[in-house]
Amino acid sequence: MPIYEYCCNQCCENFEKLVFGNKEVECPKCSSMDVTKKMSAFGMSGVEKPFAGSSSGCGSCSKSTCTSCK
Repeated sequence: MPIYEYCCNQCCENFEKLVFGNKEVECPKCSSMDVTKKMSAFGMSGVEKPFAGSSSGCGSCSKSTCTSCK
């Protein structure tokens, strides 16, 4: 389900909202429609293998292999 993070430009309230389609989003604190969608960070902790389609086998640099990744 599409849950997005928003910040209200009027009262600076940060909130999450379940949004279907192109529905207008309203601040739950002040009811303003002047909100900005925030960029969400998708966290994956504990992942040891690179994801499909990733070009690098190394997690800490751009090289395909290095001593710090072993």
